[in-house]
Amino acid sequence: MVNRVNTLSIYIPKGKTARNPVERLTKLARVKDRSLNYLVVEAILQYLDREERKKK
Repeated sequence: MVNRVNTLSIYIPKGKTARNPVERLTKLARVKDRSLNYLVVEAILQYLDREERKKK
């Protein structure tokens, strides 16, 4: 059994589906030899770091 300490589900709004975010992430994950989850978490962390720096 998988022990999921923190989980997150995302909803892709209809207006963003035309940009194929899931397909693009899947392809990039394969190229980078990383999981899709790894890429999503990295993107979130980079976004948070960038936005938090703006507040200072």
